[in-house]
Formats: sequence, structure tokens, C-alpha cells
Amino acid sequence: MKRAGFTMIELIFVIVILGILAAVAIPKLAATRDDAKVSSELTNLSTCIADAGSAFTATGTEDNTSAACTSLKCFTIALGTTTDGNVGADDGTAYCTDAQAKAAAKGLVGVHEFGGAKVIY
Repeated sequence: MKRAGFTMIELIFVIVILGILAAVAIPKLAATRDDAKVSSELTNLSTCIADAGSAFTATGTEDNTSAACTSLKCFTIALGTTTDGNVGADDGTAYCTDAQAKAAAKGLVGVHEFGGAKVIY
């Protein structure tokens, strides 16, 4: 008589292999999500700087109310004439630390001057 189906040992091996694959894949997916958040934050910061420069060029006044500026979670934007840059506004997540480090390395953090007015990040 011929048996149909799998033995219990075969099923256990399949479950163990699936568990190992899941243990490897899940942290990689979480890291990818954090990288996407960092990339989004840096893009918003760069766009905010460009928007502030465009607004100053067009109107002669400082403006940090663009959508890119208001959606920033890891950076504080201040307008004025002081010269000290600040990063500030960390919402406590690990991706903010990464975003701030990468923004500083790219020269996005600090004081950007548009015709005498300073935008501080």
C-alpha cells in the first residue's frame, strides 16, 4: 500500500527553513524602511532650502511655510539673522539620527543665506 502525503519530519524541516528565511528577511525589510524615511527627509530638507531661496528671491521676505518645510520631522527651521545653525527637532527615532548625520555630511545643515536673510536648519 502506497502512502500519500509528507512525514512529520519533512514538515518540521520545511517550517524550520521558513523560520530561518523569515529571521533573515524581516530585519532587512525594516532597514530598507528606515533608509526610505531618511531619503525622504533629506529630499524634503533640500526642497525646503530651495523653496526658501525661491520665496526670498520672489518676494524679498523669508518663508518657511512650504509643504517640504512643514513636513520635516528631524529638523527645526528658523528664520532670522543669527549665524548659529541648529539641527534640533529630533522625534526620538533612529532614522532622525541617520538623517541628521547624512544632511550634515552633504552640507544641508547649517545657515543658508539668501540676500542677507538667513534660514537656519
